[in-house]
Amino acid sequence: MTASSEPLRIAFSPCPNDTFVFDAWVHGRVPGAPALDVTFADIDITNGMAERGEFDVLKVSYAVLPYVLDEYALLPSGGALGRGCGPLVLTREPGARGTPLLERGRELGGLTGKSVAVPSERSTAYLLFRLWAADTVPGGVGEIVVMPFHEIMPAVRDGRVDAGLVIHEARFTYQNYGLHKLADMGEHWEDTTGLPIPLGAIIAKRSLGADTLKLLAESARTSVLAAWDDPEASRPYVMEHAQEMDPAVADQHIGLYVNEFTAGLGEDGYAAVRGLLTRAAAEGLVPPLGPNALAFP
Repeated sequence: MTASSEPLRIAFSPCPNDTFVFDAWVHGRVPGAPALDVTFADIDITNGMAERGEFDVLKVSYAVLPYVLDEYALLPSGGALGRGCGPLVLTREPGARGTPLLERGRELGGLTGKSVAVPSERSTAYLLFRLWAADTVPGGVGEIVVMPFHEIMPAVRDGRVDAGLVIHEARFTYQNYGLHKLADMGEHWEDTTGLPIPLGAIIAKRSLGADTLKLLAESARTSVLAAWDDPEASRPYVMEHAQEMDPAVADQHIGLYVNEFTAGLGEDGYAAVRGLLTRAAAEGLVPPLGPNALAFP
């Protein structure tokens, strides 16, 4: 595969972290990288694309990996892991500050039997939520309501659901809706594992061959490094697709989700992915991984 070959079909979200990561590659500033034919789609859509075997390269939730790794390989660069960047559970009423999560959850009925809006049941956010609930919500939550993530905070504010699981820039804007943070799924994950939070993965079709997969991984890494070297170069592309997001919020978004693990998963990154999917499989949330499922050519 060379840069002059037929463009590879890639799908990723219009969120600032993805456009920041891929800007240099998309615009031909990564020497030797394959050309890309970009489709923008929210991660719940790209998860479905991966399960149907569509597109050559996709940004997906780590939670979907157990369903797609026969056809796709996990690339070690370009994805999103981090610390202090996990999904939040929001409610209309504040929890008692300074109390342990378990006690705070009990004060609010532990969410036992309560309705919770989530952006997807095939998302890392949902897996982290279910692992948190298994530890802190005696009796388990009630109805799970799937809705687009931008509708979740209004639904909690308006009392249509008891709580909401939010992601992305909602970390910075939920107080504008008069909502309160009940718990941070990332804090729970980090406190119980010591590992970074696995969020979004870059996958590519195994049928492209080992040499092309290695080239894709190196192209993603080079694109990340180029974005760090000259952040202003990516700003027009980021803001064009940021859905009227305030530039300061876009910068916060990039700062949280583009980090050392985006350049390369490394030992801790791979341990985090294995840990999440192993624990989720033990809870019956996903199928178990094969022994070499995460291996990269």
